[in-house]
Amino acid sequence: MRHSQYILAFFFTLILTTQARHHHHTKHKHSSHSNNNDNNTNNQSYPPSPSPSPSSGISMPPVAAPGGYDNEAPSPSPSDDDGSEIFNVRTFGAIGDGIADDTKSFKMAWDSACQSDSAINIVLVPRGFSFMVQSTIFTGPCQGGLVLKVDGTLMPPDGPESWPNNTSRRQWLVFYRINNMSLQGSGVIDGRGQNWWDLPCKPHKVIYSDDWNMKMSQGPNGTTLPGPCDSPVALRFFMSSNLSVQGLRIKNSPQFHFRFDGCKSVRVDSIFITSPALSPNTDGIHIENTNDVRIYNSVISNGDDCVSIGTGCYDVDIKNITCGPSHGISIGSLGNHNSRACVSNITVRESTIKGSDNGVRIKTWQGGSGSVSKVTFSKIHMESVRNPIIIDQFYCLSKDCSNKSSAVFVSDIVYSNIKGTYDIRHPPMRFACSDSVPCTNLTLSDIELLPAQGDLFNDPFCWNAYGNLETLTIPPVSCLIEGLPQSLPGNDLSRC
Repeated sequence: MRHSQYILAFFFTLILTTQARHHHHTKHKHSSHSNNNDNNTNNQSYPPSPSPSPSSGISMPPVAAPGGYDNEAPSPSPSDDDGSEIFNVRTFGAIGDGIADDTKSFKMAWDSACQSDSAINIVLVPRGFSFMVQSTIFTGPCQGGLVLKVDGTLMPPDGPESWPNNTSRRQWLVFYRINNMSLQGSGVIDGRGQNWWDLPCKPHKVIYSDDWNMKMSQGPNGTTLPGPCDSPVALRFFMSSNLSVQGLRIKNSPQFHFRFDGCKSVRVDSIFITSPALSPNTDGIHIENTNDVRIYNSVISNGDDCVSIGTGCYDVDIKNITCGPSHGISIGSLGNHNSRACVSNITVRESTIKGSDNGVRIKTWQGGSGSVSKVTFSKIHMESVRNPIIIDQFYCLSKDCSNKSSAVFVSDIVYSNIKGTYDIRHPPMRFACSDSVPCTNLTLSDIELLPAQGDLFNDPFCWNAYGNLETLTIPPVSCLIEGLPQSLPGNDLSRC
């Protein structure tokens, strides 16, 4: 009997030990900082806060290309074993009702993610909420790769009257000194630009004059205005590298939707940008002093350039863009205020431009210096475009711009396989080059541009433009000057 009691006691002790081991908790590397109803990211731990240091190369998680504008499927969530950590802005106090100021919560979530030593740190803007955030600078460098995943709606204060006086009116969200960052998600970024566009200092429409397509800005009552007043760029990336923007929808920015300034290695893929055709200065993507850029598979319609390329840009590839209504895809404007501008190795290909004032354009001011070179526009379809192919070296926003003795040197420009329709009120091709600095080595092949209405062709226009035709064109181009000019700009003027 005593022996049987010892056996029962042994088994009872073994069962208690096993249950204790079963209930011991271990910390998972993947944590979520979120509520049960915020994208099913349930477990969260707050990361330590070491001082930031530059991150090493991190590959960002992929995101599926978006479907329609109202796609309801959330963007992919990371798996529990990928070494990522999620920082849900709601856990940091964000309300998400579209009224409350959630700026502080976003900054706290960003700072925590930036200081985390996880391989990939995800700042989550969850689906089903609308977050109002004031003008803010998100700074780096960060410890690891960082993802800003916008699955809800993100928006600024509603117009200049609601904009706090102590924040910048020139930019809304700025990402500064970030390396290895991805901006992605299935949500919407709404710039709420209408009240900014209605300001009396905004140019509201473009009037074309009869001489060389000179354009001027006019206000609602027909008065000539000096240009745009301060209004914020929606998203600015400044002095950053290894950037990815994927799958987002952004609309109605007060000014540019995206601006990449002083950046390197930029990838933009599968995004939708929309604003009204008459919204002023609402460029879709603007880049300057930025290199190694890829802009692919995106739809852009707005009141200015779909893509604008400023000075200091090289190695840029733009592919499969649907652009319009808009002002087209532009290099420039360059050389304003007698400045030096340098742009090279630009490719725009396999894209469609429709219902736009311009197709592919190079625009420079009189009096500048530097050069635009090694540019290729190929396999582009035009649909009812006012100026499908244009070089304008007399770019000006008023009628009183004087002709000057220097200009940005435009050379080695290729136009290949560009077809479609144009507005018969304007020439389908316009090469208006500087009086003192001619355009050189313009090459045309497989150009077929037909009038959108009727059968009346307009002749192409050339001024001081040198180049050659590799094939016959429609309409015929007989105004290009063969060979090279007797004198070219000196090295000091064209040097980059």
